Amino acid sequence: MYRKIAHFFEEWKNSPRRKPLVVQGARQVGKTYSILEFGRSHYENVAYFNFERNEKLKETFNEDISPAYLIPLLSHISGQTIIKEKTLIAFDEIQACERALASLKYFCEEAPEYHIIAAGSLLGVAVNREKFSFPVGKVDMKTMYPMDIEEFIISIGQEPISKKIRECFESDSPMPSALHNSAMQYYRQYLVIGGMPECVMQFAETKDYILAREIQSTILNNYLAGMSKYNEPNEIKKTRLAYSNVTVQFSKKNTRFQYKLIKKGGRAAEFENAIEWLSLSGICSQVYKVEIPRKPLDDNKDIDSFKIYVSDLGLLCAKKELAAQDVLYMSEDSPRGRELEYFKGGMAENYVNAHLTMNGYTTYYWESGRGAEVDFIIQRDGAIIPVEVKSADNTQAKSLRVYIEHYKPKYSIKLSAKNFGFADGKKTVPLYAAFCI
Repeated sequence: MYRKIAHFFEEWKNSPRRKPLVVQGARQVGKTYSILEFGRSHYENVAYFNFERNEKLKETFNEDISPAYLIPLLSHISGQTIIKEKTLIAFDEIQACERALASLKYFCEEAPEYHIIAAGSLLGVAVNREKFSFPVGKVDMKTMYPMDIEEFIISIGQEPISKKIRECFESDSPMPSALHNSAMQYYRQYLVIGGMPECVMQFAETKDYILAREIQSTILNNYLAGMSKYNEPNEIKKTRLAYSNVTVQFSKKNTRFQYKLIKKGGRAAEFENAIEWLSLSGICSQVYKVEIPRKPLDDNKDIDSFKIYVSDLGLLCAKKELAAQDVLYMSEDSPRGRELEYFKGGMAENYVNAHLTMNGYTTYYWESGRGAEVDFIIQRDGAIIPVEVKSADNTQAKSLRVYIEHYKPKYSIKLSAKNFGFADGKKTVPLYAAFCI
């Protein structure tokens, strides 16, 4: 399946300043598949090692972690002759072996001619909670996310439409109405299926939403099981409780995260470690309020006011037990549409935040003292840009007008069901084109 990270891997392989590469991200976003596919197509052979499945492998690293000692042993264990520049060494689930992680420092310093990519599903959690020694400055880092909507569209055989979307985004010219309507349908399909590669592959082959939902349910159960790893015993229940509550808060008009909604009387002191675990694992992300939208944005954030979004939209729908038709045919005038009014808005915000994050932005939101709120504040092309999100084609954005009048940004971005356009300093972008920003 087409994954954009393959282009990053190619640049890494050809870089004269290449270091061992560590790919982190939530479970089942496609790290192992992408690494092995890249290895098979760009190297003579791949030597693959999984530290969760092979306990004896850890013993090798407990003895000596110098490259001169490890390479002959790794060749023997994998059954692959490891050749400089021609073999990709793949360390999977590296968070399960601290010594393997430490060995990357010595590969960088003593044997940079060996090409190594390491993957870790709970690496951020392990390093933080287990106090692992991380080889800072001795590795290249890359975070991998679920498939974005462009990868989804290409995977279901609609690459020409994805190219047309990019053209219209750059030129601010409307998509032909037929293509616009089709692309909006792909957007709604993406909300249901999400970006987990196994779900996308199943849907691309069968167009069966029920089969995709079965895979999503398995992934959700695996996430719950994973919350026991690299976690203090007294934090496991809190982490699961916090995760279960994240989606509940999408149905509230005010989507700012509230600890008291996790349980009656809930406070930050009780649940902040659980929220940190979810963020470090890649399952969720926090978006902080920026009090004054000026550079550097991080210096102006309010650490006590934040929203939480999940990493995958399909898992969000599965967790809320939304049937495919709830999303695919949701109408403002239908009883179900009115019932899901606030959740739809939260879901669209989550979708946009996921794509902004995938594209490397650090997202914030803004709120005035009188209740005006802009969904996202980002720094784009050196300018601070407000981003407003609407789930339908109603783009009456009073809060955005308040922000513009007060801070006079270079331009603003509005995402909704409306077609492309640019007028009065506002760039209108259809929701399906969030990957272009």
